[in-house]
Amino acid sequence: MLEGMGSLAFSALAASGPLVLAALGGLATEAAGSLSIAIEGYMLIGAFSAAACGQATGSFGLGLAAGAVAGMFLSLLVASAHRYLRADVFVAGLAANILAPGLASVVSQAAYRTKGVLPAEAIRSNPVVILCLLAIFSLALALLLSKSAFGLRLRAVGEGDDIAKAAGIESGRYRFVAHIIAGASSGFAGATLAAGVGAYVPGMSTGRGWIALVAVFLGGRRTAGVTGACLLFGLLFALANSAQAFGSQGQASSAPVDMTELLQALPFIATAIALTLWKRVERRGRETR
Repeated sequence: MLEGMGSLAFSALAASGPLVLAALGGLATEAAGSLSIAIEGYMLIGAFSAAACGQATGSFGLGLAAGAVAGMFLSLLVASAHRYLRADVFVAGLAANILAPGLASVVSQAAYRTKGVLPAEAIRSNPVVILCLLAIFSLALALLLSKSAFGLRLRAVGEGDDIAKAAGIESGRYRFVAHIIAGASSGFAGATLAAGVGAYVPGMSTGRGWIALVAVFLGGRRTAGVTGACLLFGLLFALANSAQAFGSQGQASSAPVDMTELLQALPFIATAIALTLWKRVERRGRETR
């Protein structure tokens, strides 16, 4: 029993790792008052780029770096469209989410003659190594946002352009950097998903980018709260994976198939419920002011 609980705990940590890093990237843009909804697209393009680079170079490190760079490049498009073309940040982020899977499919077809799974065993790594890397980068990003002068200025920007201007801070520049941070961190998070299975699978982010954004609000827009929310979602993913493994071993006779499918949907059901409750609490808060 203890072994099973230990395995579940590790699975929960492994599942929450990419969520934490991606959510902290989203928190950077939220703190700057310019929330990017493109986290899902950044993760997906990061996963594909990691697999493609890993297959081309045979290097685990270069594969992960390529994922971060790809996410950063896509976020550069979003940030530029928002800052220089005056595009709505929501529309720009939505466009990035649509662009990412399409771009991956086109490049995959042109370079590898497949629109499906892109094997990349070179980037496959021990889950412990991946989890340690995610923990290191997440901690560094959390400290940057919560303890540094940069994080303080970022929050000042989020309070409004007038307040930022009074403090001598150029809002546009900090928002631009926040989007780049979100792209790089989310792209790296997506790359670790590909490294976990040694391949890119279309749609492998499976809504994690959206869940990461929900975690930003459930965590009260604070690094510790966001991390805690992601850990909770990671536990739900681990329970869902355990249910899937339980069913695949032919032991589903003691648990109905529809119950197994329900458990697999737990993270997404919880996301919908949490988002609904958060909106209601926020609405009541505005009404009582």
